[in-house]
Amino acid sequence: MSEIIRHDVNEEWAHSGVIEAGDFVFVGYCVGNIGQPVEQQVRGALDHLSQRLSLVGLALDAVVQVDALFRDAWDIPVMEMVFKERFKGRYPVRKSIQTNFAHVGGPDGLLFQLDAVAYRG
Repeated sequence: MSEIIRHDVNEEWAHSGVIEAGDFVFVGYCVGNIGQPVEQQVRGALDHLSQRLSLVGLALDAVVQVDALFRDAWDIPVMEMVFKERFKGRYPVRKSIQTNFAHVGGPDGLLFQLDAVAYRG
C-alpha cells in the first residue's frame, strides 16, 4: 500500500485538511466568505478546495465526490448554479445535507461547507 500523507494539519482542531491515500485525495472542511450570502460562501468553499488541491498538484477537474453541507437545504439550487460554472460539465457525485453548524457567527455566519474526494489517475 502507498504511504498516507497528511497536509494542512491543524493541531488545535485535531484535523488534516488534505490526505493523500493511494490515488485518492480527501479534502475536508472547505469554507470561504463566511458571513456573506450563500452564493459567495459556495464560491469561497470552491476557492478553498482549489487551493487545497493545488497542494498536491490537482485541480477541480480531479474531484469525483462532494459532500455539501448547508444550513438551509433550500439553497441547493444556488450551489448547483455555481457548480455548473466551476465544474463545466465534469460534475462530481454529490450528497447534500442540512445541518446546524457549530461555528462562530451562529445562524448568520457559516451557511455552506464542503468536503471532497479527488482522484489522481
